[in-house]
Amino acid sequence: MFTLAQYNRSQLQGQFKHGFSLARKARIRSTKLHEKTLTTFCGGSCGFVDRRFRIDRDAQTKYGESHVKRILSSTVLIICFLEIAVAQSLSAEEKKIVNYVDAHMAEAISLLEKVVNIESASQNVTGVKSVGSVFKNEFEAIGMKANWIDMPPEMGRAGQLVAETSGARGKRLLLLGHIDTVLQGERFRREGNKAYGTGSSDMKGGDVVLLYALKALFDAGALKDTRIIVMLTGDEESVGRPIEKSRGDMIAAAGRSDLALSFEGARGLDATVGRRGSSSWTLEVSATTGHSSQIFKERMGSGAILEAARILNQFYEQLHTDKNVTFNPSLMLGGTEAERDDTSGTATGKTNVVSKNVLVIGDLRFSNDEQKEAARAKMRAIVAANLPRTSATITFGDGIPAMFPTTGNYALLNQLSQVSQDLGFGQVGSVDPADRGAGDIAYVSHLISGLDGLGADGAGAHAPGETVNLESMPMLIKRAAILIYRLTR
Repeated sequence: MFTLAQYNRSQLQGQFKHGFSLARKARIRSTKLHEKTLTTFCGGSCGFVDRRFRIDRDAQTKYGESHVKRILSSTVLIICFLEIAVAQSLSAEEKKIVNYVDAHMAEAISLLEKVVNIESASQNVTGVKSVGSVFKNEFEAIGMKANWIDMPPEMGRAGQLVAETSGARGKRLLLLGHIDTVLQGERFRREGNKAYGTGSSDMKGGDVVLLYALKALFDAGALKDTRIIVMLTGDEESVGRPIEKSRGDMIAAAGRSDLALSFEGARGLDATVGRRGSSSWTLEVSATTGHSSQIFKERMGSGAILEAARILNQFYEQLHTDKNVTFNPSLMLGGTEAERDDTSGTATGKTNVVSKNVLVIGDLRFSNDEQKEAARAKMRAIVAANLPRTSATITFGDGIPAMFPTTGNYALLNQLSQVSQDLGFGQVGSVDPADRGAGDIAYVSHLISGLDGLGADGAGAHAPGETVNLESMPMLIKRAAILIYRLTR
């Protein structure tokens, strides 16, 4: 009989691997099981209740049924003891936090459905405020002081929700999320452990992870003496201008905080220590126009559309090989006339007329300011080398800065990884910054250390068919809750 006194955690893990090696040799296959069957082996002492083993008939013949059953019994016992060892890594208060999450997942998913079904694209001021009102009530219900901060009407953005605790213990935390979406209109629908809907993973699912982590702490009596500021912005997907106004409150909150945790989408177990920044650009091309029979001749030249095509192709040739730098032309209008109105526009032209005007808008992404400026210099040089009878200009606008991976960010990652291992979920790695887009945390990453990617795991963000993985949400909520708990002790 095994006892915990005989084995430390690493020894248990070794026994666990050895047992399964023997089990594989005996061709014991894992299937689902009722809790009652496992109780026979564990005596009801462990929480690992979803495994069953079926013994292959050929294996029984080759190895003998009694020998296979002994292997099976040892393996299941080791699983039980490993689960107990994991549980012993958590304090009594932490176990209470974990239990709350398990008991309230249906409620969390119901809230996610509710907020996904409220349309809240960045420019939909009424919809964003409606989502904010739902979360405001939830934060107030757990004793936090919450208020909505409006943005000026001319900005065309709804504002942001801020909720705070008023304790005096532990690290001062700034928790970030956003309640706006790029698109809108796709309602919540569930298919097994996957749910569809606009904003389901980016990032209303992350907002629910954040909220229920704090709810779990509140239920355990561990929230009341903390120093936490929650900020859910209403314009992360299309930041209001001027940025000094739309992000002024966030920067001020960072000045009252020690660390920032952001709940943008998770990537499996891994978290984010760095994110690329984003910058906008506008390309305007003009050319001599006239009958198409004269194109390429000295007095007519090449036309605006061909000049724009040359420029974009050379952007690609010079920029696409660096994984940390990308450019994306998102809207292009060209012809005899071309006019743009924010994210849409009109263009007219005839097949027998050389194009006169082209407008192109897009973004530029980078991992640091040096990359941004180097890319801009290349783009300016390309734009200046015009085809005959054409001219072009490019202008740049600063957007979200880059979040640079710092020593402090990696230290937070290590703390999260320890939490994950103590919960039995495994080590947490870091996502390559080149694989992450821009995010709100970057506005404060030069002020305080932070970690991102703590929200819901999903796919298809910024596109129809966006999904969220509901099966992983309990793990992500527990992980966030225990991390916040330990940082605020």
